[in-house]
Amino acid sequence: MAHAVPPLRPGHHIQLLEGSREFFPALVAAIDAARTEVLLETYIFDFTGSGAEVAYALERAGRRGVLVRLIVDGVGTPGMPPFWRDRFEQAPVQWVVYSPVGRFGLLWPGQWRRLHRKLCVVDGTVGFCGGINILDDFHDPNHGALASPRFDFSLRVAGPLVPEMQATIERQWSRIEALGELRQAHWSGALELLRSATARLPARRAARGTEHRNVRAALLLRDNLRRRASIERAYLRAIGRAREEIIIANAYFVPGGRMRRALVNAARRGVRVCLLLQGRYEYFMQYYAARPVFGALLRAGVEIHEYAPSFLHAKVAVIDRRWATVGSSNLDPLSLLLAREANVVVEDRGFAARLRERLVAAMRDEGHRMDPAAYERRPPLQRLKERLALVVMRVLLAIQGKKYL
Repeated sequence: MAHAVPPLRPGHHIQLLEGSREFFPALVAAIDAARTEVLLETYIFDFTGSGAEVAYALERAGRRGVLVRLIVDGVGTPGMPPFWRDRFEQAPVQWVVYSPVGRFGLLWPGQWRRLHRKLCVVDGTVGFCGGINILDDFHDPNHGALASPRFDFSLRVAGPLVPEMQATIERQWSRIEALGELRQAHWSGALELLRSATARLPARRAARGTEHRNVRAALLLRDNLRRRASIERAYLRAIGRAREEIIIANAYFVPGGRMRRALVNAARRGVRVCLLLQGRYEYFMQYYAARPVFGALLRAGVEIHEYAPSFLHAKVAVIDRRWATVGSSNLDPLSLLLAREANVVVEDRGFAARLRERLVAAMRDEGHRMDPAAYERRPPLQRLKERLALVVMRVLLAIQGKKYL
């Protein structure tokens, strides 16, 4: 059924990975162990610092006969360095660009419908899903070197969700290919030949942290077809059922009316509601457009903590120490109305406890709790910037044919 939230299924092994410093070694180990196929989708593929380690792993896989397919977004990854273009061609690594930006840029209708997912599947048995781009923790494409690492999470998954993730990437590749948007020559080797050529390769595995076993989980996708509201509905359902605690960490938090009302209602019925949000200026629209909605939340008793050491890029939540989600979807109109997103929902007390522990520590040690009185006294210039950001967001949404706030 359209917009339905898929049921949670048992039998998953899931590992929480924080930042590229944990995610990249696990991803590289999986790619280095690949025998037949590596499928990777990412919004940003940046070759600076440790991002290059992933690129070299893809190249190694291609050179030993593994079918490697990479999808990048036309805004997040507007170009590939010639050095890597040549290496990928020689390996070979197939790569395509989702929705390259034309001469009218993002003002053209439909151009804000981006591929924001971060998915990878290796040999159809191991999958990765989260919010982390192929981007070094200590580097930002717009702000340069970072003094502290970016705060973000991903998951390593084995179990029934992996074929769903694989089918998702394969469908996207086929759609791009059908539209003639290939940006790299296809390798003509057949998959069966690849399997034969790599059948005797020794498998290698990454050193692991805590792996949670026999976990119930579901893959939530947001697209512009049948799954336009799956992620938002999953959040609303979990928030509506909360009885004790809601912790949400979100990079670009501009919730619509339904989400705001759900959080306010939860706080009013005695649920502790904590938001860990971006405390450092990154993008004008996302930073300032969020602030006008804080007033109603603060008045209802919602705690708002702003992350201070670096950029917060996480899109995660833990509710009642049992339900959790990790993925690429922000709680803002760009994610919930326009972009292709992927989140994994996990129902497991052990996993939820591990994620909650990290979020609580970040709020306690690395965040500043917003004072409701100080919020009400914010200066006129800041209020003007907030109004301007909201106007810009509404205009962009109108161009895309959407209404949200």
